[in-house]
Amino acid sequence: MMVEQVSVFLENTTGRLAELTRALGDAGINMRALMVADTTEFGVVRIICDTPRRAVKVLDDAGFGASLTEVLAVEVPDRPGGLADVLEALQADGINVEYAYCFVEPSGDAAIDILRVDEPDRAREALARAGIALVDASALYEAD
Repeated sequence: MMVEQVSVFLENTTGRLAELTRALGDAGINMRALMVADTTEFGVVRIICDTPRRAVKVLDDAGFGASLTEVLAVEVPDRPGGLADVLEALQADGINVEYAYCFVEPSGDAAIDILRVDEPDRAREALARAGIALVDASALYEAD
């Protein structure tokens, strides 16, 4: 089970990230997680939000180049070593993590780790064998 992440290639200029988040906010789209990876001139913004397909349309209409990327969402106990357990389960099967970022659910009981891996099907199997729960998309956002 995969979840949809909004990915945006963004110019690294003053105010551009504010414009992107304002476009989403004005459209009533709620971000659950945001990660920015930067270079000197450009960055990649990765967003988990409540309506990812609608977010892509809003951002495209506002002049941002947005797309959807499928990623894994893994529920990890919010405790020291939780992420290490996940990564070791993947490592044991030779699965590479291309990037990762985390956010904590409002309940505070678990962290949600977002992972982009090179072999999603094998990753799901490895995590299941290790007893690590994947988060269904419906737990993060509504179908849109």
